[in-house]
Amino acid sequence: MMNVTVKELEAYLLDHYGSGGIDQSLFMKLVEEIGEVAEVLNKKAGRKARGSEDLQRQLGNELADVIHYAVAIAALNGLDMNEIILEKDKAASVKYGHRTNLEQFILDKRGEQSGAAGNGQS
Repeated sequence: MMNVTVKELEAYLLDHYGSGGIDQSLFMKLVEEIGEVAEVLNKKAGRKARGSEDLQRQLGNELADVIHYAVAIAALNGLDMNEIILEKDKAASVKYGHRTNLEQFILDKRGEQSGAAGNGQS
């Protein structure tokens, strides 16, 4: 399966919405999708009647929509969300005393993967 980076998603959405994307309309779609996430979570928790739908799949689809619109707004405003996410996480890691931050977590995972590859493991 293909992986997508934040930068790739930003570039794609800028290309998609760049000629006519309006922040306010994208924000309204974002709010709408957040409401749909809430609806699925309420169904999963039994606070709302549910049918035979696949709630796990539905939740994933709604969260993908939330990410889509949030990143589209960032792209149209020239924000580098990759950098912002890493910096915000560093600050939060210090503020809340986390044992690691996202950047270090990624570096550690990459080190484990290259170490496993170097040992003939995969």
